[in-house]
Amino acid sequence: MTQYDEAVLQCFLKKQGQLFLKPVASNPEEARQFLQECMAVVADSEDEVRAYFEEEGIDTCDYDDITEAHEVFAIGDGRYLIVED
Repeated sequence: MTQYDEAVLQCFLKKQGQLFLKPVASNPEEARQFLQECMAVVADSEDEVRAYFEEEGIDTCDYDDITEAHEVFAIGDGRYLIVED
């Protein structure tokens, strides 16, 4: 199971509007529960994001930069959170 540290949780809380019309979490515990339920993934690099998309069979040709996908949240420390809605 992926561990969601404080940086991941704060990133999701701050940027959840890029994927959802309404907030799905209002505090770190709700964010953790939501991310666990949807099996969100933390990738350590852009290459890992690409590998994840390929593994899941997600078409990436719509993106010039895969990290600009709505499902991908830049955590700010070189890692990325992938949340499939």
